[in-house]
Amino acid sequence: MKRLLYILSAVFVFSSFAPQKNQPIKSGEKLVYAGSYNMSGLMTQLAQVTMSTETVSTAKNAYLHLSCELSTYSKWDSFFKIRDIYESYVNPVTLKPSLYKRSIDEGGYTKKEKYVFKGNTVNSTVKKRKKPETQKTFTIGGSTQDVISLLYKVRTMDFSKFKAGQTQSMMIVFDEKQIPVTLKYMGKETVNAGNLGKKECYKLSIGAKTDALRGKDKNLIWLTADAKKVPALLKFSIPVGTGQLVLTSATGI
Repeated sequence: MKRLLYILSAVFVFSSFAPQKNQPIKSGEKLVYAGSYNMSGLMTQLAQVTMSTETVSTAKNAYLHLSCELSTYSKWDSFFKIRDIYESYVNPVTLKPSLYKRSIDEGGYTKKEKYVFKGNTVNSTVKKRKKPETQKTFTIGGSTQDVISLLYKVRTMDFSKFKAGQTQSMMIVFDEKQIPVTLKYMGKETVNAGNLGKKECYKLSIGAKTDALRGKDKNLIWLTADAKKVPALLKFSIPVGTGQLVLTSATGI
């Protein structure tokens, strides 16, 4: 449970396929998921994950604010309470990030991160519980993004001509470093998509150079096979077990 949102973030790692035109991510979107973990052979719902979008304007620029929040249900708070927020402020057209923020509170462990993107440079500020604030500057590739903005960017991309088994590699930034990841297209399947009903989806397998994910083709995501490409189902496998995120509600799409 402690690593659920880290795993969610890892599962949100995709690729830089050629984007479709005229399919921007809309402001005012809200996606709600039920997060479950395999406990004694049963998938048990423990948390809610909410992803939302809104337009934010400054004196000079307008940004699309992407937010991902994870909260354990109140009945599980005494067992292991989690309140995590991941945020990304991106260009509304290209979805290139300008600012990434992460605030986690997991069983009393707290950590706050802020990444400011300037070209191929990231200036980071990190504050962990009972430790002094640290700052760091590191270099990234031109197409490297944070974990939240990348999930939305992949939804603007065209999978219609992909063949089963086709792969793509890229880089993502997390915990003040770049992480190589690989996406594999596995074809189409029909799954339940909450209030959207049953939907034909693109099935994708995610691999990353991290010990947090285990098993071949065990970390998966299903995106609705339409212009909106809503994440309908996510499954993950980690060293201590397996879990999933199931879409329960999609509004504003």
